[in-house]
Amino acid sequence: MSAVFGKSLQPIETSIPGLVLFELPVHGDARGWFKENWQREKMTALGLPDFGPVQNNISFNDAVGTTRGIHAEPWDKWVSVATGRVFGAWVDLREGPTFGAVFTAEIDPSRAIFVPRGVGNSYQTLEPNTAYTYLVNDHWSPDSDYAFLNVADETTAISWPIPLSDVEISEKDNAHPRLADVAPVAPRGILVLGANGQLGQALRARLGDAANIEYATRAELDLTDPDLSSARRWRNYWLIINAAAYTAVDLAETPEGRRQAWSANATAVAAIARVADEHGVTLVHISSDYVFDGTEESPYSEDSPVCPLGVYGQTKAAGDLAASTAERHYIVRTSWVIGEGNNFVRTMHSLAERGIDPRVVSDQHGRLSFTSDIADAIVHLYKTRAPYGVYNVTGSGDPQSWAQIAEEIFRLSGHDPRRVTRVSTSTYFAGASQPIAPRPANSVLDLAKVAESGFTPRDAHQSLVEYVNGMENKS
Repeated sequence: MSAVFGKSLQPIETSIPGLVLFELPVHGDARGWFKENWQREKMTALGLPDFGPVQNNISFNDAVGTTRGIHAEPWDKWVSVATGRVFGAWVDLREGPTFGAVFTAEIDPSRAIFVPRGVGNSYQTLEPNTAYTYLVNDHWSPDSDYAFLNVADETTAISWPIPLSDVEISEKDNAHPRLADVAPVAPRGILVLGANGQLGQALRARLGDAANIEYATRAELDLTDPDLSSARRWRNYWLIINAAAYTAVDLAETPEGRRQAWSANATAVAAIARVADEHGVTLVHISSDYVFDGTEESPYSEDSPVCPLGVYGQTKAAGDLAASTAERHYIVRTSWVIGEGNNFVRTMHSLAERGIDPRVVSDQHGRLSFTSDIADAIVHLYKTRAPYGVYNVTGSGDPQSWAQIAEEIFRLSGHDPRRVTRVSTSTYFAGASQPIAPRPANSVLDLAKVAESGFTPRDAHQSLVEYVNGMENKS
């Protein structure tokens, strides 16, 4: 028995980012010993990623000196020993500054190690009858991308306790390439849905076009396709940002619009949430102030009960519920979105320039949300590993009515704000020839939760000034 009794459960950081060695409590008496080899609640509380294992494998080794590896697979591993003892060697084969970094340690039943995707794993047995066991969070597939490194690589120069000339090793492992010939393992990908929309464009500007970031339109990936589960190798992604939505709030009140809104905003979200949950992918979904009826006098918090007025709001509320079924989810609730393309600010600016005096509603209040700021908030949430859940994200500052914002746009573009006529919502839509969606009168969202996460929403008025100045400079 090589296990050490009496250790406390303790993580030990290593020289390879994400590779974490754990000391395990082992309890023994005259009958033998017992340990909790994998205890999700305790271990994740100590910082271990909640990696969602789906398979448990055991490799039994008869002789001392049996040597296996170095293999880097496209999944995470939780490695331990049931009986015996091994010398383990791990080499970072991922893209980045630590490519080629080495960590070694002895593993007995009182130790385990978390091996992140792309880190090469190998071991050499130090005792006979060694049972080497590991949990993985994906099923083996011949179509997966693997990386291999020769155990005798001179660059990494692993100090094997038993000379490689004296060990049992497979011909295949002996034939693996040296480090100079190993293609680094690319990180798991990010998939942005709704790539051509206002937020999709802002996310592209924020995230760039790295090889592991994919942007998709509905034409390229239809979330309502019955074959969605096989449309991608979903384990190759770690994050899906769903910026796709049906946003024609008035058309949603028509028979055809109603079908399209429910399909895009609810059915599609349920499908991608199911995919994310099944494959351990984090889902970011964009919500709307329209899930509320706007009758409250105070700002709406993330916990305020939803009470949508119209079809669009109903479908967005249903989409929020669907997104929340994914274990790893961020629902980013926003309002009055302004980005590239047609939007309220551009419309008012154009009317001002063309000498047209608009009527604008003055009994709906909220804050503008600029897509660049929403994109920044999304990146903040997943990079800081903020607790999963719903987050309100809008511009900060004093709420305003649409009419007040229109007046400010006129003023910023050098025109008389008195050209804007303030009207009520009912007056504005009086005599409309098509169905009109009900609007929440109060669209103000409470920003305390996202601020507590460490993200400071930009002042909506300052963002408006910069946005209008940018249009002025281009004209």
